[in-house]
Amino acid sequence: MIALSRLSPVLLALALAASAAHPAFAGPGDKALDDVRILSADDMQGRAPGTPGSEKARAYILSRFNHIGLASIGERFEQPFTFTRRDGATVQGVNLVARIKGTEGGKALVVSAHYDHLGVRDGQIYNGADDNASGVAGLLAVAEAFKASPPKHDVIFAVVDAEEGGLRGARAFAAAPPVPLETIALNVNFDMLSKNAKNELYVAGASPFPYLKPILVKVAMTAPATLKLGHDTDADGKENNWSNQSDHYAFGEKGVPWVYFGVEDHPEYHKPTDDFATVPQDFFKRSVATVVQASLALERELEAVAKASGR
Repeated sequence: MIALSRLSPVLLALALAASAAHPAFAGPGDKALDDVRILSADDMQGRAPGTPGSEKARAYILSRFNHIGLASIGERFEQPFTFTRRDGATVQGVNLVARIKGTEGGKALVVSAHYDHLGVRDGQIYNGADDNASGVAGLLAVAEAFKASPPKHDVIFAVVDAEEGGLRGARAFAAAPPVPLETIALNVNFDMLSKNAKNELYVAGASPFPYLKPILVKVAMTAPATLKLGHDTDADGKENNWSNQSDHYAFGEKGVPWVYFGVEDHPEYHKPTDDFATVPQDFFKRSVATVVQASLALERELEAVAKASGR
């Protein structure tokens, strides 16, 4: 495990500072609510890549990695990369990558969520509570669950940057993964877990990867949230097919099967009003409990998934 003392002085100071309800559902979501609140606060300045707000968000996530007891792969959690923004500017993004070693090894599961958002535009902060502080919070809850109940297989946690500009962080991860690509059996991606007027969470992936359907159907039967399979075909139009709409697509481009958890678009999507105050807390806690349950179930079946996919 990397120690806080091995972070840069700026990140160390921010991480130490960062370390400094709704009772209807008693699940694993109270800490996740704190994670969303902190990551979507105004002082994070919308977490645009290459900004002080992004650095502050990384410091908080790193403090959570250390608190959970995650290990780095190599010397550092931080995996920097550069990309060219649409306006021609060159920006350094930073992925944060951690691992829990499996008790038996073999194939690996990658759990991903992007931490960037739209930053400050025309003087307004786009805080991105749902998009995607909620997904990062879900990932951290999954990490806590696997730390409490060690997995058979390695579980890699990729908190990636620059999704909003074209999946840049996920593509950087997939182009140079910290473990051999052929050992990655599945990607589980979280992007927007917290807001739905119908209290519905969707999971995509069962149509392109039908061997995943029995696992996901079984999870849906007992999930704390209403979990619906879909949004992974063109049956309702290309705009309703989420297969290429978030970081899981970067894994799919490399031949890695994926599962994507998220909600449908809502009035706050990519608006300055996507704040913590607009998060329905009971639904979000159920959503987090659902993605934890699903991740544990998928890890248990990882060897079968790898065999069915030919990986």
